[in-house]
Parts: sequence; structure tokens; C-alpha cells
Amino acid sequence: MTTSEPDRLRELLDAVLDESNPTLDDMAGAAHASRFHFARTVSEAAGESPAALRRRVLLERAAWQLRGGASVIDAAITAGYDSAEGFSRAYSKAFGHPPSAQGAGHWLPSANGIHFHPPMAIWIEGHGGQTNPLLEQQLLHDVDDSAALLAFAAALPPEVTTRPQRPGQRVLDWAGDETSIAAVLAGLVFAKETWLAVLDGRTAPAPVELDSPRVLAELVARHDVASEAWIARVRQISRTGDWQARVIDALCVPPESFQLSGVVAHVLHYAAHRRELARGMLAEHGLERDAGDPILWLRARRGEA
Repeated sequence: MTTSEPDRLRELLDAVLDESNPTLDDMAGAAHASRFHFARTVSEAAGESPAALRRRVLLERAAWQLRGGASVIDAAITAGYDSAEGFSRAYSKAFGHPPSAQGAGHWLPSANGIHFHPPMAIWIEGHGGQTNPLLEQQLLHDVDDSAALLAFAAALPPEVTTRPQRPGQRVLDWAGDETSIAAVLAGLVFAKETWLAVLDGRTAPAPVELDSPRVLAELVARHDVASEAWIARVRQISRTGDWQARVIDALCVPPESFQLSGVVAHVLHYAAHRRELARGMLAEHGLERDAGDPILWLRARRGEA
């Protein structure tokens, strides 16, 4: 769980979501509270009953697992369902599409901001007011929109996504041409991976083979990992207020120094540019052009009509 310090709410939520506490009695026992007191305290603090909170967060985890390649039956079992049919009904009702279809992200609308956070934790959105709301929206919209574009592209035939579609198209001179759907989406993922490597002092990430029939599956998996790490890193910078700090990019030849605020702005700027390039290319294959509108995304996230 990502909070500033341990508190009673955290202890209660841990009891709700612990794998070994499938029933309300189990949750209350783990929290050293009576069944009545536990249910009332969680409901008042989280605005959601323990059972509803557990069910929603486990469905979010299932959505993340499915995007990572898990089978429906495996996701159903880990979410606490006895059958794939029961899981599919609950999943479809929550997400608006069956488990076999890829959505834009794994979070469901939540008034309390409590969500599943990979690999095995929860995130309390906006807890402590430590992240600027506009920055938070930009970060999460970028990740959700990128995931939706990748999912749509992954459903297309490989020959469609790997063939040159925009001859001479280039985002950054040093990055080379990005003429195919796969190339643009690879640039989207690779940028976050590269800057995370810079910030962590690691070697450059391995490039993807753009002509591979499995390139989109690889990009989906790599995006899941990179996006979670990227959000966590930017939130950390925001919490500590280190926007003016500088990092030495040893991956450059010769090495260069960059201000952290500039790094984040650079990644978000070119991520938005690449998303719109990819959206235009994918529109030729049936994608709705306005699907990435931040206003529509925010409404859907809040569960508004």
C-alpha cells in the first residue's frame, strides 16, 4: 500500500484484502475487532463495505492479470470465484465487457480512491494530497490511453501493425523513423523505460524487434511494468518536491544533465504526441478518433455518464 505512514485504516484494509481472509469474520479476526465494529469502521472510513471493497479490488487485480496473459479460470480462482461463469458475469458487470476483451486499464470507478496496485498491493489515490491533481490526471490518462491503444493494436493482424504506414514519419531526430503502428507504440513504451533506466542508474532497456509477429504482445507486457514504475517514480518526485534536482544521463554520449521537471514534461509531451500519431494510424483500422479525450476519460473514471 502506498501511504505516507502506517495507520489504523491501513491495518483494516490489509485485513480486508489479505488472501487468507475470505469472510467478514476472518477479516475482523485479523484486525482484532468484532465483526460489527470492523464492518462499521471500514464502511465509515472507506465509504464501501468490506465485502464490496474486497470484491472490487480483486476484480481490478484480475483485470491486471488478464492483461498480463493469465487465463480466465486462473483469474477467477485468484479473485475468489468458484467458476469461470460466475467470475465472467461479475467482471462483465463491473467493467462493461467480458474478461476476454481488453479494456483501457484495470481500475474501476471508486469514490474512496482505493485500488489494486501491482504486483500485490493497493494504492490509495490522492492519499495525503501529495501529488498535484492535474499531474495525477496526466499520468493516469497517459497510462490508460496507452494501454487502450496497445490493446487495440494487439488485436490487429501482425502484418497490419508492422508494415510501414507513414513513410518518413519521425518524432525525434535521434530516435529515427517511426513509420509503422508498432514503431510508434514501441517509442511510447521505450521512452518511459529509457528514462526510468536513467533515473535508476541502469543500462538502457533492450530494444524490441519491430518486425516480430509478437511485438505487440511484448509491448503490452513491457508497458504494464514500465507504466507502474513510471507513475511511482513521478509521484515520488512530487512528494519530495525534487522538481529542480538534476540527473546525469549516462546513456547519452557524451553524458548530459537534465532537470527532473524537464524529464517528466518531456516524457508526457512526446507520449501525448505518439498517442495521437498512433490513434490516427489506428483510426484507419476502426479505432474511434476521440477515444483518448481526457474529458471523456475522466468522466468514465469517475463513473459519470
